[in-house]
Amino acid sequence: MDINLRQIRSFIAVAKLGSFTRAAEFLHISQPTLTVQIRRLEEALQLRLFDRNPRHVDLTRIGRDLLPAFERTIEDLDSVLAELKNVSTARLGVVRIAALPSFASGLLPDVIRRFRKQNPGASFAVKDIIANPLLDLIRSNDVDLGLTGGDVDFPDIEVLFRTSDEMHVVYLEGHPIGKFSRITAERLAQFPIVMMDTKTSVRAVTDTAFGKAKLRPTPISEVTHMMTAVGMVRAGIGITLLPSSALEITAESGLISRRINDPNFIRPISLIKKRNRTLPPLSKAFSDYLARSHSSVLARNNTADR
Repeated sequence: MDINLRQIRSFIAVAKLGSFTRAAEFLHISQPTLTVQIRRLEEALQLRLFDRNPRHVDLTRIGRDLLPAFERTIEDLDSVLAELKNVSTARLGVVRIAALPSFASGLLPDVIRRFRKQNPGASFAVKDIIANPLLDLIRSNDVDLGLTGGDVDFPDIEVLFRTSDEMHVVYLEGHPIGKFSRITAERLAQFPIVMMDTKTSVRAVTDTAFGKAKLRPTPISEVTHMMTAVGMVRAGIGITLLPSSALEITAESGLISRRINDPNFIRPISLIKKRNRTLPPLSKAFSDYLARSHSSVLARNNTADR
């Protein structure tokens, strides 16, 4: 059965207006064209839908029965098309993003707030997760975007933009490391360190930096979350090494945060997606917005000791 939307819209117009002439004017088509549409619809259905007379057009009983169903079909389709238009113009949708916990709690909330001022139809599904599982979410298409730290060099992952943040040493006020004017890898290696988990980007950066300095630090503990590391420092267990963008390093009074004077203690930051995967329009708009604002957002704390 070959029925198209033009035929259905023509049928509804004639049924509502009771006139081929008025329906043709309403649809902005010629009356002969409208007549052809109705005839082809009746031929496809093998049913007569209208009783015609010189003054008026009336629906047959079958036509009256079909009208509500055809109207619902058009209404549902128009609703879907309107929603798709909003999605295609990046006015409506869900941005699915996975981010390291430090980014999810630090920079993302403010960026999302400012983005939603311009795009009030945007909503966000944020997964805060450490680096290795984050890549798995990108590869499995569970999220559209990933905001991660460390080097990203995989054939199936595309980097949309890169920046970096500096590593800081966090220590309890009065700790002996505070007497040094410069914080170097050699100074850090003298003290017990609360290290981050080996699956985190922070640990990858610190291990590489100590390796380049040919030093073996003294881990006193290993944790997954930065706030746990800060708690260990607060308890006097040791010092810890955290990125400057982490809110955790300013959350506790009595703790001091200082940048490490070593270019190897720099954490790369990347916004990524799965290679050869087309982003939904709103996710693409957010990635572009984040890239435009990253110099003031992602690296906002790189030059200041706290």
